[in-house]
This record gives sequence, C-alpha cells and structure tokens, in this order.
Amino acid sequence: MSMIEENRAQASAALPGPSLAGVEDFLALLKPRVMSLVVITALTSFVAAPAGLHPVLAAVALLCIAVGAGASGALNMWWDADIDAVMSRTANRPVPAGRVTPGEALAFGMTLSVGSVLMLGLTANWLAAGLLAFTIFFYVVVYTMWLKRWTPQNIVIGGLAGAMPPMVAWAAATGTVGLESAVLVALIFMWTPPHFWALCLIKSDDYARAGVPMLTITAGPDETRRQILLYSIALAPLGVAPAFVGLGGPLYLAVAIVVGLEFLRRAVKVYRVREGDAARKAAGGLFGFSLIHLFALFFVLIAEKLVGIAPLTGPVPGWM
Repeated sequence: MSMIEENRAQASAALPGPSLAGVEDFLALLKPRVMSLVVITALTSFVAAPAGLHPVLAAVALLCIAVGAGASGALNMWWDADIDAVMSRTANRPVPAGRVTPGEALAFGMTLSVGSVLMLGLTANWLAAGLLAFTIFFYVVVYTMWLKRWTPQNIVIGGLAGAMPPMVAWAAATGTVGLESAVLVALIFMWTPPHFWALCLIKSDDYARAGVPMLTITAGPDETRRQILLYSIALAPLGVAPAFVGLGGPLYLAVAIVVGLEFLRRAVKVYRVREGDAARKAAGGLFGFSLIHLFALFFVLIAEKLVGIAPLTGPVPGWM
C-alpha cells in the first residue's frame, strides 16, 4: 500500500460518527479566498461584455459561477483529505480535522455542482452552463484526482480550471465565446504556475511529506526558479494584451506595464537569490505580489468601464 493510500485509510478511519461541523466549516469547504478570485475575474467579464443580462440575472449568474467554484473546492477537499492531513498548511481544513465527514463534503460538493450548473443554464444560457460543468469536471477529476498526484506539471495543466471563470461569465453575458475572454483566460493560465511555484519553494517539505510531485521536489528548487522566470517573461505581454483586444484603456495599459515589470523584477530576484532566509523571503514576496498583480489588472478593467474610459481598440472583428 502506498503512503497516499495509507493516509487515505487512516483519514477515513479517524472520521467516524456524526458531523461536528458548523456553518463556518461548510463555508471553509468552499475555499472563500479562491472564490474571491473567481468572483472578481467573472465580474470583469460581465462588466466588460458588450451585451449583457438583466442586472438581477447577471447577479444570479455570477453567484452560480462562484458557487460552482466553491463546489469544486469542496470536492477537492473531500478527495485530498489524506494529503491535507499531513501538510501543515492544510491540516486544519474541515475534513482532515474531523469537523466535516468525507461523505458530507462529497454530498455538499456534488449538490452545489449540479445546482450551480442547472441554475446557470436556466438563468443565462446552456453554453455558459456547459463551460461551468467542464470547469468543475476539469478541476475535480483531471486536476485533483489525476494530475496533482502524478505529474509535476499538475499546476500548469490544472491551472486551466482556475482560468476559466472569465470565459464562463462572457458566455453567460453574450451567448458566445470571444477572443476577449480567451485573452483573460490565457492571462490567468500563465499567471498560475509562477504564483503557485513561489509558494511551493516555501512549502516544499509539506508537499514532499504528502507525496505530491511538485516541481520543487521532482526537478529541484533551482529548476523551479528557472521555470518561474520563464513563465513570468511569458506573462508580461499577456498582461498588456487586454488593452489591444477591446477590453482595456490607457489606465489599464499603464497599470499593466507597472505591475508586470514589478512581477518580473520579483521573479528575477527569486531566480538569483537561492540560499537561506533571503530565498524564502524572495519567494514569499513574489507569491504575495502575484495576488496584488492579478487583482489590480481586473479591478482596473472594471473601474475603467464604470467611469467611462474607452478601450484603446474596438471589439475584435469576427469574434462578437
């Protein structure tokens, strides 16, 4: 029996009996910090889309997308209870800590998954609902059940699930999948590896103890730093791309250049500083700033739309 299987058996054996969960534990299953990213990126598509739902329907559709993301988080915690139990960062999550039983987490996640997809289809359209269903499936089955435990490219490929909310929202608002939303998906997709690998440089021991083949373990920290730098270089042009596909205006372009250069500066520092506390501090600095970077870009897109700043270019022909 592998270590993962032993941990899963121990976790299941340690969690008999009725649930001790409170409302806050079921909220924690939804991964609210991840949901906040989903909400802001999906909201950006709703605001920027040239056609739109009625505001009430748009609010319901946004809630469906957020709940779908939360359902993915609950199912992720159900499946990963064994490895969460041996990682200091995740040991106090509701399932490994014993406050929510695995069966409850599974039922909670499945109910919310099905409900969010059906409600989005009825509220907006079935293209958006299909994309949401694909996103949930990709995160739970492709990433959580397969990629995470079998390949160091788990974050790279699995990052597609976290990148999809803007496209789901764009489809809900317009009934189509446009180049604009594809650019936003590509931006988040390319942002995800350096964001998570920076964390992995700090928490490598946790992942090694859990048997998760993160890049820091399979290829080593130096190769991880090199990959962070390469992805950060590729991310830089994607950060400014929304300004050239009819989404961002001059304010967005200026902010994207500034935060993109700062992201790249921090990635270079992670690549160069490799020893001791200074290396951990550099990785932590990149991880923290990566959140500021992404939120800043999407907040500015929303702000420009709300105050009436026109995009630098019009909609891309043939996509709307």
